[in-house]
Amino acid sequence: MKVYDGGDIRNVALIGHLNSGKTSLASALAFTTGIGNRLGLVDEGNAITDFDEEEVARKISIASGVVAVEFGKSKINLIDTPGFNIFTGEVKQSLVAADAAIAVVDGVSGVEVQTEKTWAIAADFKLARACVVNKLDRERADFARAVESIQEAFGRGAVAIQLPIGSERDFHGIVDLVEMKAFLYDAGGSGKGKETTIPANLAEAAKEAHEALVEMAAEGDDALMEEFFEKGTLPVEHIHDGLLTGIKEGTIFPILCASATNNIGSDRILKFCADYFPPPLGKEAAGRTVSNDQPPAAFVFKTVADVFAGRVSYFKVMSGTVKNDAHLINARSAADERLAHIGVLQGKTIIPVTELHPGDIGAVAKLRDTHTGDTLAEKGAPIEYPAVKLPEPSIAYAIHAKTRQDEDRMGNAIARVLEEDQALRFYRDEQTKEFLVAGSGQQHVEIICSKLKNRYHVDVELHSPKIPYRETIRGSADVHGRHKKQTGGHGQFGDCRIRMMPLERGEKFEFANEIFGGAIPKQFIPAVEKGILEAAERGYLAGFPVVDFKVVLYDGSYHDVDSNEMSFKMAGRKAFKLAMEQAKPALLEPIMNVEVQAPVDYAGDLMGDFNGRRGRVSGMDTKGATQMIRAQVPMAEMLTYQNDLTSMTQGRGSFHMEFSHYDFVPQQQAEKVIAAAKASGGAAEDEDE
Repeated sequence: MKVYDGGDIRNVALIGHLNSGKTSLASALAFTTGIGNRLGLVDEGNAITDFDEEEVARKISIASGVVAVEFGKSKINLIDTPGFNIFTGEVKQSLVAADAAIAVVDGVSGVEVQTEKTWAIAADFKLARACVVNKLDRERADFARAVESIQEAFGRGAVAIQLPIGSERDFHGIVDLVEMKAFLYDAGGSGKGKETTIPANLAEAAKEAHEALVEMAAEGDDALMEEFFEKGTLPVEHIHDGLLTGIKEGTIFPILCASATNNIGSDRILKFCADYFPPPLGKEAAGRTVSNDQPPAAFVFKTVADVFAGRVSYFKVMSGTVKNDAHLINARSAADERLAHIGVLQGKTIIPVTELHPGDIGAVAKLRDTHTGDTLAEKGAPIEYPAVKLPEPSIAYAIHAKTRQDEDRMGNAIARVLEEDQALRFYRDEQTKEFLVAGSGQQHVEIICSKLKNRYHVDVELHSPKIPYRETIRGSADVHGRHKKQTGGHGQFGDCRIRMMPLERGEKFEFANEIFGGAIPKQFIPAVEKGILEAAERGYLAGFPVVDFKVVLYDGSYHDVDSNEMSFKMAGRKAFKLAMEQAKPALLEPIMNVEVQAPVDYAGDLMGDFNGRRGRVSGMDTKGATQMIRAQVPMAEMLTYQNDLTSMTQGRGSFHMEFSHYDFVPQQQAEKVIAAAKASGGAAEDEDE
């Protein structure tokens, strides 16, 4: 593949809902330019952009794939993004590299919830946008109905620039409403249409659609609008100019037709990308313009952990020319990185090139200390582009290795997986002592386990995490703790008096020393505090740590011979236990901030479900047909929420949650938790006297 100037490059992301045909469309577009397999189906393992074994096994796109194609004088970098809502973070990271986006819409289903979500992300990135109504060869496919759903979701700026010839199984051609020409295709052919005249039965519909298109193209330009009012129409070149301006400014979103599996309309989509989508040149980011006369800089938007090639970094050239074997500095780590064997991407294949110009997308393997979100720049011209802020994980599972050998390899293998997917978290809960892996949903976490097993030969198991309950007190106590033991020779003697009182939530622990007159020697006072803390860590009601309490040590006594640190530590433990008996101990549970997005129709069911989970709805917002509900819900009630939400909303809802605070567990639930803890041996044992 030759090297292209930034003005001839188009970076186009394919976005949309699961099963709308993005991956098949990417394969069809690539095949039309002479690359890959026409029927690029992920479940058959021959899709050019879906090559991971997990994608083939699960028949869905998990990660974004890139394929560079050449069409006419242009190079088009197609970025095929996942359509499953749990991989929205992957979409966000990939759209950083795009300058335009095509929303692929199912000709039967129309606009679906993830189409709207990814469209909104593209709008946030200020990308030029268009729509392709795909699968028009399917039974019950209806272009007019799909266009109506697009306009309802994205506004009147969405306008058809093509009409289908034939419907369902008879879909075999396209009318170009700009040039007013027709193109016929052989099903399953090369993807290149044969020009012909518009069929007579479509002439009137094409004329009406052309007039609507011309009016939309003229709206954004006073001169074009004046010409339109004078002549009632516009020449093709002026329609082109009006569309070009509207697409660039985000006021016009053209709608095209296609059947990816029959390769109908592929050449017209490629031509549209080359003619109407903006090149990356001239854009500004982090205060620097994407241009040839700037120092070289690249932004790493994705990382792939390849078993054979090691770490592969996908990058976009943000300025200047990046040459093979160039040395660039990582803005985050200050590491000097050598870009050996740079290339352009065609799925999992990297085609070597000597250099890449501003705006182009490339890949390089084996960078030492560079990860997703990092900037590489020339030493004398530093710059750092902002990394994408990803949503926090919504669900966590406890993970443990099946064997000791798996345990030894698990940490390194998970680190490799985390390099690929920054939407994941892996950490150890200090209270429950469990290792947790957190992701955007249950399937997200399960995919990680499959990768660990199939790619790194590490076998792990998942289970619901232990709830990190805590204990506290509601009242006060004043007690006397004494430890006395005589075993022959020197004995043990420690004696202390303490007052215990509750603190505000989150204040943990406070210790005050009010001893005077040497009732307890100074060297033994820390031992009393240590004994109390050790006892608090073991809990009182159910073996959970006791928090948010204050202890005042105000009196005691000692023995010249038998007193020592251990004796006073034991006295502190006994005083703590006696105080807990008097101070109205209670159980605390973690409360989560939960935010749910779903179609408005499901709002009532979702709020009713929160009430059943002991949740409190704290706010609601409506945006178009989407309802956002915010609530505070106990963590214990959210362990199965992912599956329940999918069931309630038919897969159209998504959520995320984060820790908010601890609050008291209602008595009925507390009794169940305490009973379960005692049954499993989690509650604290009595100390030996």
